[in-house]
Amino acid sequence: MAHLRYKALEKANSRPKVKPENNRAISEYFKEDVFGLEKMETLLSPDVFKKVKKAINKGEKIDSDTANAVASAAKNWALSKGATHYTHWFQPLTGATAEKHDTFFDASSGIEKFRGTALVQQEPDASSFPSGGIRSTFEARGYTAWDPSSPMFIYGVTLCIPTIFVSYTGEALDNKAPLLKAVDAVDKAATKVCQLFDRKVTHVKPTLGCEQEYFAIDKALYAARPDLVMTGRTVFGHSPARGQQLDDHYFGSIPSRIYDFMRDFEDYALKLGIPVSTRHNEVAPSQFEVAPLFEEMNVAVDHNQLLMDLMPRVAERHNLKVLFHEKPFSGLNGTGKHNNWSLITNTGVNLFQPSSSARDNLVFLTFFVNTVKAVHEHADLLRASIASAGNDHRLGANEAPPAIMSVFIGSQLTSVLEELEEKGNIRVEKGENMYMKLGIDKIPEIILDNTDRNRTSPFAFTGNKFEFRAVGGSDNSASPMTILNLIMADRLNKFYDEVEKDINKGTEKRIAIVKVLRKYISESKSILFGGDGYSEAWVKEAKKRGLSNIKDTPRALDAYLSKRSIELFESNNVMVEREIEARQEIKLESYIMKIQIESRVMGDLAMNHIIPIAISYQNKLINNANGLSGLGIDNAEVVKTIKEISGYIETVKSGVREMVEERKRINKIENTKTRAVEYSDNIKEKYFEVIRRAVDKLELLIDDEDWPLVKYREMLFLR
Repeated sequence: MAHLRYKALEKANSRPKVKPENNRAISEYFKEDVFGLEKMETLLSPDVFKKVKKAINKGEKIDSDTANAVASAAKNWALSKGATHYTHWFQPLTGATAEKHDTFFDASSGIEKFRGTALVQQEPDASSFPSGGIRSTFEARGYTAWDPSSPMFIYGVTLCIPTIFVSYTGEALDNKAPLLKAVDAVDKAATKVCQLFDRKVTHVKPTLGCEQEYFAIDKALYAARPDLVMTGRTVFGHSPARGQQLDDHYFGSIPSRIYDFMRDFEDYALKLGIPVSTRHNEVAPSQFEVAPLFEEMNVAVDHNQLLMDLMPRVAERHNLKVLFHEKPFSGLNGTGKHNNWSLITNTGVNLFQPSSSARDNLVFLTFFVNTVKAVHEHADLLRASIASAGNDHRLGANEAPPAIMSVFIGSQLTSVLEELEEKGNIRVEKGENMYMKLGIDKIPEIILDNTDRNRTSPFAFTGNKFEFRAVGGSDNSASPMTILNLIMADRLNKFYDEVEKDINKGTEKRIAIVKVLRKYISESKSILFGGDGYSEAWVKEAKKRGLSNIKDTPRALDAYLSKRSIELFESNNVMVEREIEARQEIKLESYIMKIQIESRVMGDLAMNHIIPIAISYQNKLINNANGLSGLGIDNAEVVKTIKEISGYIETVKSGVREMVEERKRINKIENTKTRAVEYSDNIKEKYFEVIRRAVDKLELLIDDEDWPLVKYREMLFLR
């Protein structure tokens, strides 16, 4: 095995670089491969285009004639771009994307065909996708249905049609369908609240910007690490002498090899309409980030999923491997996907943007306080939405936010809320400036640069948006964004009802609004925290405040099936109880399988690679010790090393054997939740760190030439 490591290192150092060829201005090729509204307007008749636009903007159903016209135009455009196939591109509950390609070519007629029926609906086999018990293996039928709000695009030589995915009986089997429903719910609720202030507001759209972190390492070195190949993370590996402690990688000069890769995948992304805007080095060595401009929520999620498919493909051209796992390297920063979320009206107003107008700041405060209240009420559900085996490795370590849900709003806004809470019951005489008395007119002092970023906060206000920093790097953002928009919709509906109730009693509208906001501030201020979320002091403080700290996925997922959560989903028409139960079951099964795979990989590497090398090296030392003794030379240090190695070997062997027996016991447990908890407590927590520590100690003791695994210092510093 050791010789494979050196072959991989030699191969990595001799790899040629591939430079991107596109030297055109971005404006010349942005959305070049997208069949969006701009293309449709030029290729469809005015009447057909008008119907499609209504379907996108108002959710109206598309009739068969319109579907046929769109299909014909899309086919002709795709063929002109060299496409040969089409696919319904969907997001099953695996967390990735899925597709089944069909050719445009009809052999019986000898021409390319594509009708509206094929555009609107297809029937992929649903039997092998996770369904959480909704469908049995023999009940294979499932349907994909066109989502016109997300534009079609050409990927390679295939026309991709974004779709939802549902079972034969109508339950959602994907991440997109619930997201679309949550987006619709928050649109209606936010519009209703906005009309308390401005009747011109007829729609409110949530927007999203996904900052995607990732690691990029040499492909040959990746292939020489079986744990990376099988699990996405290194189950063993001692921290190098130099890691991220010098802070010299963050925002540093981008390595030339990575720079070429970035330019290359960005060109492809821009052609696909993904508005990638920012690139930079992240904190850990070999860690980087790409961030797009804000887009409408549904499109932004689709684009992030597409980007996560595109980047590894382009990396192959540069002999690189992209890692999205939340914790690929122990002791270094994990990988997150910071979800920047805001609400924008059809009149172009960002509802989270403080204004120079005191009246408009009451609108801002209304949505701002309702968001804080929503997070406070449903913190456990928000925590559940980002729960995964990978994120459990990441949360609360090396600049990742803790599992405790809290909201950071900055010192200035904290003062504003405190002032509003304290002065909200003041008497306002006719002609007096209510906004000045309440301190609302002071909000314009807040500017982007004055609203600090708290890297330790899982949910932070950053000037004109909220940043959900706890989302994992490999996650589909649809899940947390469904929950965030859902809890916001529910809270805004309840806020509107409370305000209307007071208005109907004769309270002046502004006073009624302030009265409800004051109550919300008082009820939810325990969720506000501006200090160091990494500190042990915060863990103790959060406990005093009654905030939960659910560190593992199996227990976090309980929040989905609480009576309050089920009522929340159903009353807002996002999911029914059966769909919620299915998602919890799928997430638990995924957790079990991932921890099980990691456990098996640890056992295989330890027993088949590490232990034989350790014993072989130990025998060399024994021969050396005997030789020194025969010469009358003190061999105490060598004997000490032999005993150390022997101790670590025994720790690894006994740990792996016990872990295997525990797996056998746990695998017999029928209840999925119980089995998942057992895998968390009695496999991951009980054995992973113990076995890893012993192996990592052996890495330091055994001759470098004999060690079988590529080391951190060899993987993490690209040349």
